Order: sequence, then C-alpha cells, then structure tokens
Amino acid sequence: MSFKNKTISIIGLGRMGRRHIHAAQKLGMTLDKLYDPLDAAIESTKTEVDLPDSVFCRSMRDLYAGPRPDCVVIATTADSHCRLVCEAAENGVKYILVEKPMATSLADCDLMIEVCKRYGAQLAVNHQMRFMDQYIEPKQLLNSAAFGGMTSMTVVGGNFGMAMNALHYFESFRFMTDEAPVEVSAWFSSEKVPNPRGPQFEDKGGAIRISTASGKRFYLDVGTDQGHGVQVIYGARNGLIAVDELMGKVRAVCRQEEYAELPTTRYGMPATEREFQIKAAEVIDSTAAVLHALLSGQNSVDPQQGRQAIAVLAAGYLSAENGGVPIRLSQELSRDRSFPWA
Repeated sequence: MSFKNKTISIIGLGRMGRRHIHAAQKLGMTLDKLYDPLDAAIESTKTEVDLPDSVFCRSMRDLYAGPRPDCVVIATTADSHCRLVCEAAENGVKYILVEKPMATSLADCDLMIEVCKRYGAQLAVNHQMRFMDQYIEPKQLLNSAAFGGMTSMTVVGGNFGMAMNALHYFESFRFMTDEAPVEVSAWFSSEKVPNPRGPQFEDKGGAIRISTASGKRFYLDVGTDQGHGVQVIYGARNGLIAVDELMGKVRAVCRQEEYAELPTTRYGMPATEREFQIKAAEVIDSTAAVLHALLSGQNSVDPQQGRQAIAVLAAGYLSAENGGVPIRLSQELSRDRSFPWA
C-alpha cells in the first residue's frame, strides 16, 4: 500500500522525532511541517536529514495554517501529549500517532480518546513490539504443539526505566498472551537516577509482576543497579525460549515429542535445541509499521491498549508505595494522579 498521497507533520524533533521522519520517508509520505520550540533540535534535524527550510515552522499556529496534514506525529515529552493530541484532533487531523508514554495520567488518556472520537480522528500509540520479529517468531513457536503454549515472560535488563521502556513490555506481554492483565505487584528502587530528558522528569527502576486471569505471568527486573543489556525468557508447557534482544540471538529448547505429555515435574527430559538470529531491536522500521497500521486501519495500536499500559504502571506505583501488595486492575485507580514521566 502506497502512502505517497499522504502528508505528515511531526511535533518534537528530538532523537525519536527524527526517527519518525525516517519512518515516514520509508512509507513514501510527504513531510508537510516539522516543529520544535528548540533551535538546537531543528539544527540537529537539518544535519541528519536533507530537508528544505520551508518544512520547518516556528510556531504551532503555523503548523495548522493552510491545508491540514493527513497525519500528525506527537514526539514530545509525555507532559504535553494530551494537549497536543487534542489540538490536532480539534484542527481536523484525521490520523494521530503519539509516542509513549501515552500520557502522564489516566484522566489525560481518557480525554485524548474522547476528543479524538468526538472529532473523528484515528489515534494510535507508538508501541511497536507486535510488529517486530523478536516477538512474532517466539509467539509462533510458543503457540506450537511442540512448546504447548506460553506460561510466562521474564525480562531482565539494564536500568531502562518503567515509563521509558517497561511500558513497551507491558504491551508486548498483552500481545504475546492475547490476554489483558488483571493484577500488578511492584517493588521500585529507592535510588533516584538523573533523567536524561531533564531534571523535571523522573522515572523508576525496579521490579514488577503482572498476571492474567488464566494465570500467565510477566516478570521484569530493571533495577537502578543494573546497567547492561536486555534478555527475555519465555516459559512454555514444554520448553523455554531465550532472546538477547540487543544482539538478536535466540535459543529455543523444548522436550522431544515422545516426552511431551509427561508431568511438568519431569523437567529434565531429552530436548531439541535450536539457535538462530532475528533482527535486533530497532526503532525506525517498527515505527514505520505502526504508522502503516494506523493509516491502513489494520492492526493499529488502539489507544485503549496504550491506556492499559499506563494503568498497569499506575497500579505498579500504588503497589510499590504499599510494600509490593498486589493491585487488581479492576479496582478504582486514581485517574487524576499525574506522574513525572518524560
């Protein structure tokens, strides 16, 4: 499907905003207007991408002057997402893609969804993992008769932040299981690490556990005392799959077929082993896939799924503040509580 007749504007020209430029170019879209309040961000963009000065605008008023772009990407920090998404919808933009975290409160998520519905705008959140081989291929293996179905997902990595990156894994767990989370427990590190996006922002390191109604489990440990890599291990009835996401290395082990029906206590049965490479974690191609899904209306990252990831993290904060007690997502969470996420 070609999008050469679609125009796109991007708000926020930091590192992720510039990646959105590359993603849009991969789809053949026409860059309409680009905006960032910081001159340094504009200069960095001009250095990285060969673009005419005419595509850069100096104010939000200029962005919506004249014909409206078909699509607007919001790639600013999370504290401005709600306002900018609502402004885009109110100005008649049909397709809106917002970076994660979707917003800094559940109330803002709900407002974004309501305003976009009112003005007929299609909203998506840039959670890319369902489009990446490092999730698609393990999901296919886990759902095969040989592996017998996924039971758990464990992520161990460097201090990549609960809001900055763990949100992606909450959504990937939903994708891998095709189930909604129902309960969350969390234990956050006490150490405060300076946020690279500015002193006004704060993120958490630590550990979190999520479960679904059927008993599938998600575990994540990205403590502030850990500083390297991302490893994911998937558990299944009859095997394990280990993925080094930054290196693109996969090791899949499962029981040989004749032992598949033995009890789970027979965990040392003869097994088949396979090692293979998949595309290492990347951002541009997967973001282009999210944008493609939004514009085509197929497998788009629904804003309710973005909100669900925010609800999981909000429940995680409540759990951690109360000693790691389990929090049911069916209970009333504070919609108005605003978090200092970037």
